[in-house]
Amino acid sequence: MKHRTEAARSGLLALALLGSNAWAAPATTNLPTMVISATTTERSTADAPASVSVVTGSELRNRPVNDLADALRNTVGVDLSDLGLGRRGVSIRGMDSEHTLMLIDGQRINASASGIAHSDFELGWVPTEAIERVEIVRGPMSSLYGSEALGGVVNVITRAATDEWQGSISSNATFTDSSLDGDERKTGFYLGGPLIDGKLGLNLWGEFRQRDALRNAANPALSQLDEQDARTGHIGLSWTPVDNQRIDLSVDAGNEEQDGDRSSRASPLYQTHYDVDRRRYALSHKGDWDWGDSQVRLYRSELERRAYRSDGGNASGPNYFTDTVLDGRIGLPLGEHHLLTLGAETRREELEDPTVTLDGQAEQDHYAAFAQDEIWLNAQWELVLGARVDRHQDFGWETSPRAYLMFHPSDALTLRAGIGHGFKAPSLKQLSPEYESRAAMGGRGIIRGNPELEPETNQSFELGAELDKGRWMLAATLFRNDVDNLIETIRLPTCDVAGRVCLEYDNIAEARLQGLELSGRITLLDPLSLSANYTYLDAENRVTKERLADRSRHLANASVNWDLTPALGTRLQAEYHSSQFRSAREPDSPGYTLVNWYLDYAVTRNLSLHTGIENIGNERLANDAPDDYDRVDPGRRYFAGLTVSF
Repeated sequence: MKHRTEAARSGLLALALLGSNAWAAPATTNLPTMVISATTTERSTADAPASVSVVTGSELRNRPVNDLADALRNTVGVDLSDLGLGRRGVSIRGMDSEHTLMLIDGQRINASASGIAHSDFELGWVPTEAIERVEIVRGPMSSLYGSEALGGVVNVITRAATDEWQGSISSNATFTDSSLDGDERKTGFYLGGPLIDGKLGLNLWGEFRQRDALRNAANPALSQLDEQDARTGHIGLSWTPVDNQRIDLSVDAGNEEQDGDRSSRASPLYQTHYDVDRRRYALSHKGDWDWGDSQVRLYRSELERRAYRSDGGNASGPNYFTDTVLDGRIGLPLGEHHLLTLGAETRREELEDPTVTLDGQAEQDHYAAFAQDEIWLNAQWELVLGARVDRHQDFGWETSPRAYLMFHPSDALTLRAGIGHGFKAPSLKQLSPEYESRAAMGGRGIIRGNPELEPETNQSFELGAELDKGRWMLAATLFRNDVDNLIETIRLPTCDVAGRVCLEYDNIAEARLQGLELSGRITLLDPLSLSANYTYLDAENRVTKERLADRSRHLANASVNWDLTPALGTRLQAEYHSSQFRSAREPDSPGYTLVNWYLDYAVTRNLSLHTGIENIGNERLANDAPDDYDRVDPGRRYFAGLTVSF
């Protein structure tokens, strides 16, 4: 077992060394990509008992990426949902973005969307310069991660210090082909290496991001995308007191400011200002013992948002989210055919918000234990069984089982079948009997919490096959999600406040989301390759029998990569979204296609230049046709950047 792990680590290191000039390598080079999110143990994607996609950090540093939403574009089964005010969420297989659990190195971060409308603050924690890879698991993973992993998991794996000093600096800018602005600028750095050889390692990273406001085409006094100014920093230490143990300590801090111009019936024009602070602290211990391995972690994430309005109107908040987690696991090889993983977690979730309770504070305690058995039946068959039990102080126990079977009839072919259960606990606001907000329905409604709510649940099934012949690969997966107890707001027959409409949360909705995912790649000639993916989604509200709104039935992405010389490469990408159902009273939102072109040039081994044009067809969507689209796009834009590595 230990030899397999060492080989996997060597593969990861090789990928990292190739990262900055991956497009210049011969097309026949095909090192395995390793993932940990599907089992918490390191595996190649071909052996992962889940539907997993990987986006490497080197890919992200070759194109403009403002936040994690941009990083996940063009990934099979993933779409970016509109959250309002130009903000985006990550939707997996048509599930709501709140059903996607966000992790950094396997550690959960605050789900601010549970308390703030139009929140996308989960997307800006880690700069691209610090990303080793992003792992996307499609399907519920509550058997390992508990609440929020109802639709899937996005795990950002950060770069770690190595035995030699390594560093890089990237800077880029994007300019829109429009007088409506929306230009972006970004500079980030990474530095890591040994302070004491073999004993103490250091890694540092930071990033500065700026975006000019994108003006509204119909009324340039208003903003479609807010002005943004963000700063992020990190310091981490890795201590190896003895060869079989490692202690990691890290601190992250960031600040983001957003400024926008809005209008309402009461105020034809007013300015908003958001001030967001992020903090993350983590301490972990890993051990590799004669009997197996262990991990213990204590970590905490904090997010504070303050909001202001120039017209003196009611600005929501301030909001202060805190998650404190203590967890641990052990891995126990049982003979040659079993790897048993046992773990436990305790989490305290806290919220300070003037509306959540009368004293403006609420908290929940979560307790969990899980077990997972990776069973190698023989050289071809593998079965993974897992279950997690969560104890919530308000609604009690929730059990999340999962089973996954894999069959390798040959080295090239893998067949998969899995079933799993996921859940999402109601938020602190939804459960609070004292929660009251008077911002619903444009100020005409009053929404209140409901302590009788039950968790939202998902029963998921998938069946897949992957054939990888080196020069070409083809994969297909059928999936189905049966979602129950979805929480929605209902209108009460009477209201205790004259002239207002009273609303409350209730478990009333059911949904079925099923479909097909296809992906493939082929090397046509050594310097020329093609990759593509397609997702068909049939999403139905089982109560109303209507299609679920704001979801494309067909999604497709394609990329042509051509290495013109060992130092010069180019890529052409296309992204297609079919029409989206909006409501029975509105026409469907039309489909659209976005086309991007990039060029990369390695001037020297340590300096590379990047340029390109995004959205060549100048599809500005909601900015040109707000009655047809919800998604905002700045339109055609030009990109230029450079990366210096050492």
